[in-house]
Amino acid sequence: MKVVVLAGPESSGKSWLAAELQAHFGGLMVGEYVRHFIDHHQRDTTLADIPAIARGQLAWEDAARAQQPTLLILDTHLLTNKLWSQTLFGDYPAWLDSELLARHYDLHLLLSPEDVEWTADGQRCQPDLADRRVFFRGSLEWLEHHQQPALVIRGHWAQRRATALAAVEQLLAGTLQVGIHP
Repeated sequence: MKVVVLAGPESSGKSWLAAELQAHFGGLMVGEYVRHFIDHHQRDTTLADIPAIARGQLAWEDAARAQQPTLLILDTHLLTNKLWSQTLFGDYPAWLDSELLARHYDLHLLLSPEDVEWTADGQRCQPDLADRRVFFRGSLEWLEHHQQPALVIRGHWAQRRATALAAVEQLLAGTLQVGIHP
């Protein structure tokens, strides 16, 4: 099983690209639990909600891993939960780091906020590009610090799709050179 994670700031195309990857390669896709949580509770999240959101994301991921698909595509993972908690509340549950590092991810596709427009959807809250850049840098710094395999995805929508498809094709063929690829 190969596990690909879409990471980065909001409105950079994670959900769209996850669906594109699944449509092209098949496999199993896991969505973003926090969207389910917000839809269910019909309110803004609080710091006290972060453990429940993170556990929900982990439960979805672990259930998908148990099915042993050839390709597992994660629309997000705990790094996003951690960074949003830090951004919104100035803190996060420390156990998120150990849980992130306890799981193996073959490739993180880190989406840049550049070259694509922010789109409001009722749950997004960072219309300023500068804020999304900070989130992107936080993601990149964590991935680099923990030596996680990652590829930065840039450009307009068609470029993002082409770059991601090529990377996953190489991953599945065993020819992708892992590391941080800016």
